[in-house]
Amino acid sequence: MAVREGSLEAPTRHPIDWKNPEFYDEEKCLRELERIFEICHGCRRCVSLCKSFPTLFDLVDEGKTGEIDGVEKQDFWKVVDHCYLCDLCYMTKCPYVPPHQWNVDYPHTMLRAKAIKFRKGGVDAGARFLASTDVHGQFAGIPIVTQVANKVSQSKPARAAMEKTLHVDREAWLPSLATRRFRSAAPKSDEGTVRDGERTPGKVAVFATCYVNYNEPGIGLDLLKVLRHNEIPYEIVSKEKCCGMPKLELGDLESVDASKRANIPVLVKYAREGWAIIATVPSCTLMFKQEIPLMYPDDADVQAVKEAMWDPFEYLAARRRDGLLKTEFPNPLGKVSYHVPCHQRVQNIGRKTEELLKMIPDTTVHTNERCSGHAGTYGVKKPTHTAAMQIGKPLFKRMAEHPQGGTPDYISSDCALAGHHIDQGFEVNALGDPQFHHPITLLRIAYGLD
Repeated sequence: MAVREGSLEAPTRHPIDWKNPEFYDEEKCLRELERIFEICHGCRRCVSLCKSFPTLFDLVDEGKTGEIDGVEKQDFWKVVDHCYLCDLCYMTKCPYVPPHQWNVDYPHTMLRAKAIKFRKGGVDAGARFLASTDVHGQFAGIPIVTQVANKVSQSKPARAAMEKTLHVDREAWLPSLATRRFRSAAPKSDEGTVRDGERTPGKVAVFATCYVNYNEPGIGLDLLKVLRHNEIPYEIVSKEKCCGMPKLELGDLESVDASKRANIPVLVKYAREGWAIIATVPSCTLMFKQEIPLMYPDDADVQAVKEAMWDPFEYLAARRRDGLLKTEFPNPLGKVSYHVPCHQRVQNIGRKTEELLKMIPDTTVHTNERCSGHAGTYGVKKPTHTAAMQIGKPLFKRMAEHPQGGTPDYISSDCALAGHHIDQGFEVNALGDPQFHHPITLLRIAYGLD
């Protein structure tokens, strides 16, 4: 049978068969890794995406045969450890993803390997703690405790201790805890008329996310200001738990399941009542749009939440098409270098953030789609922080060279963690000192909202 040329059809995803005992069969997983690695070795289109692929190709090239059969199976784990499940290889590069007959699903095969490693006890306590955002976030908003925790965590002795015990690189940027959590700081919505559009529900349920709730509530508060300005009634989701993405990246699927069991019964009520559900962190949106639905393909509640979940700029852009978004922006932003995060790119929603920012008068948006290298906890861990900065360096340099000349006035990313990583990359590489703001904050500034 002739092999079809790749990239002729839109990629499709198979359900993640994580409840099947064979999913955790290490020998079978290694055979599938070997099959996929053989195809990747013959193609090499993804070499520039992350360090997972260069690690694989170096193992092959330096092996006994120059082919995949010359690589020790134990060395496959080195490749797995450098995959942070960004999904870009699947969605933007690989010509052999389903429905191609070679059926290459690199990220979800990596996920399977990570799940096996986690079940075998191969993930250390430090990595498990870093992925427990609901745990260390509990200190946010507690008077005195928050201030002390922030001061201590930024001290050199504490960073040295964290590097030793939690394997957090002492040079990596870390977020501070908020003095007041978003969920408690968020004002109630104005009572107003719900105006549904042809494309959009007229009311929004906001899923706060761990990061916005515990670390940067200002992003969430700016979203609420934008919604209020556009006369869109909102409600903060009544109860929530971490979306599960940090646990997914570790292969801790039982914890992802626990998050799903906590979140979906709450969110599905909003979905069935006609709310648009919005989360300002692309990874959280992706969990509800893709990963959880693939883990539970036959769960009607999960699928209903998937259909109701929106990226904030996806929603606002659709609202504009419905003729229900205010487009008067009194404050220009000047030169903006904007980064599209990987977990937003793979949602297939297009450049909605760019679309709205370009509507602002006297504003020039320089859009960049290369990976920042941060990738969740990958960018802060001692073994990978340097690699993360190297992955991001081409992006940092490109964002520093604005087409209008000189350093941009603002740098921005829909992923706040990636944005701070980029900001650190500017500092480390002496690329200038533009202001970093989330795109929602830039929109709030352009609207002239306090």
